[in-house]
Amino acid sequence: MQNTPLGSRALIWVVALITVLPFLLALLTSFKTQMELFQGVFTLPGSLNVKNYITAWQQGHFNVYFLNSVLVVIPVVACSIFLGILAGFGFAWLKIPGKKVIAAMFALGMVLPGEAFIIPLYHELRWMGLTNTYLALIIPQIALSLPFTTLMIASAFQQVPKELVEAAVMDGASRVKILWGLLVPAIGQTLSTLALLLFIWTWNEFLMPLILVNKDELRTLPIGMMLFQNRNTIDIPVLMAGAMIVILPLMAVFLLFQRKFISGVTEGAVK
Repeated sequence: MQNTPLGSRALIWVVALITVLPFLLALLTSFKTQMELFQGVFTLPGSLNVKNYITAWQQGHFNVYFLNSVLVVIPVVACSIFLGILAGFGFAWLKIPGKKVIAAMFALGMVLPGEAFIIPLYHELRWMGLTNTYLALIIPQIALSLPFTTLMIASAFQQVPKELVEAAVMDGASRVKILWGLLVPAIGQTLSTLALLLFIWTWNEFLMPLILVNKDELRTLPIGMMLFQNRNTIDIPVLMAGAMIVILPLMAVFLLFQRKFISGVTEGAVK
């Protein structure tokens, strides 16, 4: 950063300020009263008023929506990574008939928008009796995550030196031991990055919970926030408190794993 030209550093700070400022304003607003809000957008709140958060948590049923989001995110991330490891190992190291065709189908699945298949998906899940269940939120998101997960893990596996794998084979190690004892620990940074991305995508998913679930007790935070916004268009501080309840878990997880995320993103480029 010290060798960065002054103009570039100034541009970085301007972009960072433009990015962070809306979030800071929303955070400050969530602690204000209505009277303090009328005094100006940039005025500081007189105190850290958590009453807005309590009101949003109780009136907006965010306790239910928050739990539902957690119950959906954890199995989606865990199952997607587990299945992606198995599929990625096959793509990277095993001879699979039609591997290129399957990879092309995976790539196609990554670019198809959800709007293109949400209606057939709804009718299929309805025929299976899975609408208005947690499985309706979990299984499709695992399926949608698999193409990206598989190709990313397969690419990471291919970065592992072949000499290590060949040495393990010469020592008589089984495929299971090579996969879980050698390859998986070698791509730990990539798996951490992948888990963070899957967490963010699943947490923010809006379309499938909106279409596949219509019971209030099964809705996730993005849908709950939309309904809460429709009911609270006047009380802006409470509305911002609800938005912070949705956003802050993402911020906390990202800040907690930001170093691993950056390392995972740059790892492939360095190699």
